[in-house]
Amino acid sequence: MFSSSSWLHLRIPFSYFLLPVFLFSLAISPNISTKQLLWTFIIVHIFLYPASNGYNSYFDKDEKSIGGLQNPPPVNKGLYYLSLLFDLLAIGLAIIYVNITFALMLFVYGLVSKAYSHPAIRLKKYPITSWIVAGLFQGLFTFMMCYIGINNYEIENVFKPTVLVPGILSTVMLWANYPMTQIYQHDEDEKRGDLTLSRSLGIRGTFYFVGATFSIVTVGFVLYFFTFFSVKYVVVFFAALFPVIVYFFIWFFLVFRDETKADYRHTMWLNFISATCLNIFFLYLFLDSTHILQAFQ
Repeated sequence: MFSSSSWLHLRIPFSYFLLPVFLFSLAISPNISTKQLLWTFIIVHIFLYPASNGYNSYFDKDEKSIGGLQNPPPVNKGLYYLSLLFDLLAIGLAIIYVNITFALMLFVYGLVSKAYSHPAIRLKKYPITSWIVAGLFQGLFTFMMCYIGINNYEIENVFKPTVLVPGILSTVMLWANYPMTQIYQHDEDEKRGDLTLSRSLGIRGTFYFVGATFSIVTVGFVLYFFTFFSVKYVVVFFAALFPVIVYFFIWFFLVFRDETKADYRHTMWLNFISATCLNIFFLYLFLDSTHILQAFQ
Protein backbone atom coordinates (compact mmCIF):
# COMPACT_ATOMS: atom_id res chain seq x y z
CA MET A 1 0.00 0.00 0.00
CA PHE A 2 2.80 2.41 0.89
CA SER A 3 6.02 2.68 -1.09
CA SER A 4 9.40 1.78 0.37
CA SER A 5 10.44 5.43 0.05
CA SER A 6 7.59 6.45 2.36
CA TRP A 7 8.74 3.98 5.01
CA LEU A 8 12.32 5.27 4.68
CA HIS A 9 11.16 8.84 5.32
CA LEU A 10 9.65 7.81 8.66
CA ARG A 11 13.28 7.40 9.81
CA ILE A 12 12.35 5.14 12.72
CA PRO A 13 16.02 4.56 13.76
CA PHE A 14 16.37 8.35 14.17
CA SER A 15 14.23 8.05 17.32
CA TYR A 16 17.39 6.78 19.02
CA PHE A 17 18.72 10.34 19.07
CA LEU A 18 15.68 11.49 21.10
CA LEU A 19 15.78 8.55 23.52
CA PRO A 20 17.69 10.45 26.28
CA VAL A 21 14.56 12.44 27.17
CA PHE A 22 12.57 9.23 27.65
CA LEU A 23 15.31 7.61 29.73
CA PHE A 24 15.75 10.73 31.89
CA SER A 25 12.01 10.70 32.54
CA LEU A 26 12.20 7.00 33.38
CA ALA A 27 15.09 7.61 35.79
CA ILE A 28 12.99 9.87 38.03
CA SER A 29 9.74 7.88 37.75
CA PRO A 30 8.38 6.54 41.08
CA ASN A 31 5.48 4.40 39.82
CA ILE A 32 6.87 2.21 37.04
CA SER A 33 5.13 -0.82 35.63
CA THR A 34 6.51 -2.93 32.79
CA LYS A 35 3.33 -2.53 30.73
CA GLN A 36 3.26 1.27 30.99
CA LEU A 37 6.98 1.52 30.32
CA LEU A 38 6.87 -0.60 27.16
CA TRP A 39 3.76 0.99 25.69
CA THR A 40 5.00 4.52 26.36
CA PHE A 41 8.29 3.70 24.64
CA ILE A 42 6.61 2.04 21.64
CA ILE A 43 4.03 4.79 21.17
CA VAL A 44 6.54 7.65 21.38
CA HIS A 45 9.53 6.17 19.56
CA ILE A 46 7.95 3.81 17.04
CA PHE A 47 4.87 5.85 16.12
CA LEU A 48 4.92 9.49 17.29
CA TYR A 49 8.45 10.51 16.28
CA PRO A 50 8.33 8.69 12.91
CA ALA A 51 4.96 10.31 12.17
CA SER A 52 6.53 13.71 12.75
CA ASN A 53 9.58 12.81 10.64
CA GLY A 54 7.44 11.64 7.73
CA TYR A 55 5.09 14.63 7.82
CA ASN A 56 7.99 17.10 7.87
CA SER A 57 9.77 15.24 5.07
CA TYR A 58 6.65 15.39 2.91
CA PHE A 59 6.44 19.19 3.11
CA ASP A 60 10.20 19.87 3.12
CA LYS A 61 10.82 17.75 0.01
CA ASP A 62 14.57 17.72 0.72
CA GLU A 63 16.86 16.70 -2.10
CA LYS A 64 19.99 16.51 0.05
CA SER A 65 20.78 14.78 3.35
CA ILE A 66 18.37 15.03 6.27
CA GLY A 67 18.66 13.69 9.80
CA GLY A 68 18.96 9.91 9.62
CA LEU A 69 18.74 9.74 5.81
CA GLN A 70 21.80 10.62 3.77
CA ASN A 71 20.18 10.23 0.35
CA PRO A 72 16.45 10.88 0.76
CA PRO A 73 14.28 9.50 -2.07
CA PRO A 74 11.58 11.73 -3.61
CA VAL A 75 8.45 11.99 -1.47
CA ASN A 76 4.94 11.12 -2.61
CA LYS A 77 1.40 11.49 -1.31
CA GLY A 78 1.62 8.07 0.31
CA LEU A 79 4.12 9.48 2.82
CA TYR A 80 1.59 12.12 3.88
CA TYR A 81 -1.07 9.49 4.59
CA LEU A 82 1.41 7.12 6.24
CA SER A 83 2.53 9.84 8.67
CA LEU A 84 -1.10 10.60 9.58
CA LEU A 85 -1.77 6.88 10.06
CA PHE A 86 1.16 6.64 12.48
CA ASP A 87 -0.22 9.65 14.38
CA LEU A 88 -3.61 7.98 14.68
CA LEU A 89 -2.05 4.69 15.78
CA ALA A 90 -0.04 6.50 18.46
CA ILE A 91 -3.14 8.21 19.85
CA GLY A 92 -5.30 5.07 19.59
CA LEU A 93 -2.75 2.90 21.37
CA ALA A 94 -2.36 5.55 24.05
CA ILE A 95 -6.11 5.57 24.73
CA ILE A 96 -6.24 1.77 24.92
CA TYR A 97 -3.03 1.00 26.84
CA VAL A 98 -2.08 4.17 28.75
CA ASN A 99 -4.55 6.99 29.50
CA ILE A 100 -6.45 9.91 27.98
CA THR A 101 -4.05 12.55 29.32
CA PHE A 102 -1.13 10.87 27.57
CA ALA A 103 -3.19 10.57 24.36
CA LEU A 104 -4.10 14.29 24.46
CA MET A 105 -0.47 15.26 24.90
CA LEU A 106 0.45 13.12 21.89
CA PHE A 107 -2.22 14.97 19.90
CA VAL A 108 -0.81 18.37 20.94
CA TYR A 109 2.74 17.27 20.10
CA GLY A 110 1.53 16.15 16.67
CA LEU A 111 -0.12 19.51 15.98
CA VAL A 112 3.01 21.45 16.93
CA SER A 113 5.27 19.20 14.83
CA LYS A 114 2.99 19.76 11.84
CA ALA A 115 3.09 23.53 12.35
CA TYR A 116 6.88 23.28 12.11
CA SER A 117 6.80 22.38 8.40
CA HIS A 118 3.29 22.96 7.01
CA PRO A 119 3.39 25.84 4.48
CA ALA A 120 0.41 27.58 6.10
CA ILE A 121 2.43 28.18 9.29
CA ARG A 122 5.95 26.78 8.76
CA LEU A 123 7.62 27.66 12.05
CA LYS A 124 10.87 26.53 10.46
CA LYS A 125 11.02 29.88 8.65
CA TYR A 126 11.42 31.75 11.93
CA PRO A 127 14.81 31.08 13.55
CA ILE A 128 14.09 32.04 17.17
CA THR A 129 10.48 30.84 17.28
CA SER A 130 11.30 27.42 15.80
CA TRP A 131 14.28 27.05 18.14
CA ILE A 132 12.17 27.85 21.22
CA VAL A 133 9.20 25.69 20.18
CA ALA A 134 11.28 22.67 19.12
CA GLY A 135 13.25 22.72 22.36
CA LEU A 136 10.18 23.13 24.55
CA PHE A 137 8.15 20.37 22.91
CA GLN A 138 10.92 17.83 22.31
CA GLY A 139 12.29 18.61 25.77
CA LEU A 140 10.03 19.69 28.64
CA PHE A 141 6.72 18.73 27.02
CA THR A 142 7.95 15.28 25.92
CA PHE A 143 9.58 14.74 29.31
CA MET A 144 6.26 15.40 31.07
CA MET A 145 4.38 13.33 28.49
CA CYS A 146 6.67 10.32 29.01
CA TYR A 147 6.49 10.77 32.79
CA ILE A 148 2.69 10.63 32.62
CA GLY A 149 2.79 7.59 30.34
CA ILE A 150 5.41 5.61 32.29
CA ASN A 151 3.71 6.23 35.65
CA ASN A 152 0.09 6.27 34.41
CA TYR A 153 -0.39 9.66 36.06
CA GLU A 154 -2.67 12.62 35.36
CA ILE A 155 -1.48 16.09 34.38
CA GLU A 156 -1.37 17.51 37.93
CA ASN A 157 1.47 15.14 38.82
CA VAL A 158 3.99 16.89 36.58
CA PHE A 159 3.78 20.37 38.12
CA LYS A 160 6.37 19.86 40.83
CA PRO A 161 10.10 20.68 40.97
CA THR A 162 11.19 17.03 40.80
CA VAL A 163 9.63 16.83 37.32
CA LEU A 164 9.81 20.40 36.03
CA VAL A 165 13.53 20.92 36.76
CA PRO A 166 14.78 17.87 34.79
CA GLY A 167 12.21 18.66 32.09
CA ILE A 168 13.59 22.19 31.73
CA LEU A 169 17.15 20.83 31.63
CA SER A 170 16.05 18.53 28.79
CA THR A 171 14.78 21.58 26.90
CA VAL A 172 18.00 23.55 27.38
CA MET A 173 20.01 20.50 26.28
CA LEU A 174 17.95 20.38 23.08
CA TRP A 175 18.32 24.13 22.62
CA ALA A 176 22.08 23.54 22.72
CA ASN A 177 21.90 20.72 20.17
CA TYR A 178 19.19 22.05 17.83
CA PRO A 179 21.24 24.52 15.71
CA MET A 180 23.91 21.86 15.16
CA THR A 181 21.33 19.61 13.48
CA GLN A 182 20.80 22.37 10.89
CA ILE A 183 24.43 23.20 10.16
CA TYR A 184 24.77 21.05 7.03
CA GLN A 185 21.41 22.12 5.54
CA HIS A 186 22.13 25.81 4.87
CA ASP A 187 21.89 25.46 1.08
CA GLU A 188 18.61 23.52 1.20
CA ASP A 189 17.10 25.92 3.73
CA GLU A 190 18.16 28.95 1.68
CA LYS A 191 16.58 27.42 -1.43
CA ARG A 192 13.23 27.10 0.41
CA GLY A 193 13.52 30.48 2.09
CA ASP A 194 13.83 29.01 5.60
CA LEU A 195 15.94 31.21 7.85
CA THR A 196 16.94 28.66 10.47
CA LEU A 197 18.87 29.61 13.59
CA SER A 198 22.04 27.96 12.25
CA ARG A 199 21.78 29.96 9.00
CA SER A 200 21.35 33.14 11.06
CA LEU A 201 24.39 32.36 13.19
CA GLY A 202 26.62 31.12 10.37
CA ILE A 203 28.72 27.98 10.55
CA ARG A 204 31.31 29.19 13.05
CA GLY A 205 28.66 31.11 14.97
CA THR A 206 26.67 27.90 15.34
CA PHE A 207 29.65 26.24 17.02
CA TYR A 208 30.13 29.19 19.38
CA PHE A 209 26.42 29.27 20.23
CA VAL A 210 26.20 25.50 20.82
CA GLY A 211 29.34 25.53 22.96
CA ALA A 212 28.04 28.38 25.14
CA THR A 213 24.55 26.88 25.56
CA PHE A 214 25.99 23.44 26.27
CA SER A 215 28.19 24.94 29.00
CA ILE A 216 25.15 26.57 30.62
CA VAL A 217 23.10 23.37 30.63
CA THR A 218 26.06 21.40 32.00
CA VAL A 219 26.16 23.75 35.00
CA GLY A 220 22.40 23.23 35.36
CA PHE A 221 22.83 19.45 35.44
CA VAL A 222 25.59 19.71 38.05
CA LEU A 223 23.35 21.80 40.32
CA TYR A 224 20.47 19.40 39.71
CA PHE A 225 22.43 16.29 40.70
CA PHE A 226 23.85 18.06 43.76
CA THR A 227 20.34 19.06 44.84
CA PHE A 228 18.27 15.98 44.03
CA PHE A 229 20.84 13.15 43.98
CA SER A 230 24.50 13.11 45.05
CA VAL A 231 27.97 14.18 43.91
CA LYS A 232 28.59 10.66 42.56
CA TYR A 233 26.24 11.34 39.66
CA VAL A 234 28.04 14.60 38.85
CA VAL A 235 31.28 12.66 38.36
CA VAL A 236 29.60 9.99 36.23
CA PHE A 237 27.80 12.68 34.20
CA PHE A 238 31.10 14.40 33.35
CA ALA A 239 32.64 11.05 32.42
CA ALA A 240 29.70 10.38 30.10
CA LEU A 241 30.06 13.79 28.44
CA PHE A 242 33.81 13.53 27.89
CA PRO A 243 33.63 11.75 24.47
CA VAL A 244 31.06 14.33 23.28
CA ILE A 245 33.26 17.26 24.29
CA VAL A 246 36.36 15.74 22.66
CA TYR A 247 34.55 15.08 19.38
CA PHE A 248 32.96 18.56 19.40
CA PHE A 249 36.32 20.33 19.72
CA ILE A 250 38.05 18.12 17.15
CA TRP A 251 35.23 18.79 14.68
CA PHE A 252 35.27 22.52 15.45
CA PHE A 253 39.00 22.61 14.72
CA LEU A 254 38.39 20.92 11.36
CA VAL A 255 35.54 23.31 10.49
CA PHE A 256 37.57 26.34 11.55
CA ARG A 257 40.12 25.38 8.91
CA ASP A 258 37.62 24.19 6.29
CA GLU A 259 33.89 25.02 6.57
CA THR A 260 32.95 22.21 4.17
CA LYS A 261 33.61 19.86 7.10
CA ALA A 262 30.33 21.08 8.59
CA ASP A 263 28.64 18.26 6.72
CA TYR A 264 26.07 15.51 7.23
CA ARG A 265 28.57 12.81 8.21
CA HIS A 266 30.20 14.80 11.02
CA THR A 267 26.82 16.00 12.28
CA MET A 268 25.42 12.48 12.48
CA TRP A 269 28.52 11.30 14.31
CA LEU A 270 28.10 14.07 16.90
CA ASN A 271 24.43 13.15 17.28
CA PHE A 272 25.27 9.47 17.65
CA ILE A 273 28.06 9.99 20.21
CA SER A 274 25.97 12.46 22.21
CA ALA A 275 22.83 10.29 22.20
CA THR A 276 24.80 7.14 23.08
CA CYS A 277 26.64 8.76 25.98
CA LEU A 278 23.46 10.32 27.38
CA ASN A 279 21.44 7.13 26.90
CA ILE A 280 24.05 5.14 28.81
CA PHE A 281 24.20 7.74 31.57
CA PHE A 282 20.42 8.03 32.06
CA LEU A 283 20.05 4.26 31.96
CA TYR A 284 22.74 4.05 34.65
CA LEU A 285 20.97 6.77 36.66
CA PHE A 286 17.74 4.77 36.50
CA LEU A 287 19.32 1.44 37.43
CA ASP A 288 21.52 2.83 40.19
CA SER A 289 19.15 5.35 41.81
CA THR A 290 16.34 2.78 41.92
CA HIS A 291 18.79 0.23 43.43
CA ILE A 292 18.12 -2.28 40.65
CA LEU A 293 21.88 -2.66 40.16
CA GLN A 294 22.34 -3.62 43.80
CA ALA A 295 19.84 -6.45 43.36
CA PHE A 296 22.26 -8.14 40.95
CA GLN A 297 25.30 -7.77 43.21
